[in-house]
Amino acid sequence: MLVLSSPSGAGKSTISRALLENHEQLTMSVSATTRPQRPGEIEGKDYFFVDQETFEEMIAAGEFLEQATVFGNSYGTPRGPVMAALEAGQDVLFDVDWQGTQQLRQNALEDLVSIFILPPSLEELERRLFSRNQDSEQVVRSRMSRAYAEMSHWAEYDYIIINEEIEDSVKTAESILAAERARRERQRNLGDFVRSMDVAARS
Repeated sequence: MLVLSSPSGAGKSTISRALLENHEQLTMSVSATTRPQRPGEIEGKDYFFVDQETFEEMIAAGEFLEQATVFGNSYGTPRGPVMAALEAGQDVLFDVDWQGTQQLRQNALEDLVSIFILPPSLEELERRLFSRNQDSEQVVRSRMSRAYAEMSHWAEYDYIIINEEIEDSVKTAESILAAERARRERQRNLGDFVRSMDVAARS
């Protein structure tokens, strides 16, 4: 389970897309949300779109690995699809904030690897948000205010990437993924493989 977190505009979505394109064994966790569906978004691929009543019923039933409210909309990670992907031998990528990461860590323990992505500066972050031409100045200011709160939790993450050049940041994230996959406890059937070489008898 690999978590990427960052303030809006720091490059998390771009890095996530690159990881998914380059690694077939990595799959994206799909969140449920009460946010209205936007043009071009696909149910079950981008999000599971539900109303607030259904979302609260899912919370009560313990169906979420994590859930939070962002800008007045509820978001949560359904447990079922994640568990199915892990059992199939896939790694699961999460796009959540620091609160979601805390909840996932409580549920996943040692199976969670977390990366926080920082912008090279606050000025650059603000420039990126304005250059999107998607949000009003008021919304950008709100996102900047939230960014300060997000970045104050950087020390709670396993790895930090300062995203100056996106290509370098993608390579760093891929290196982290490769190193974590190579950890002894994460390699399935490793003991059987070593025993098949009769290492103990030859040592």
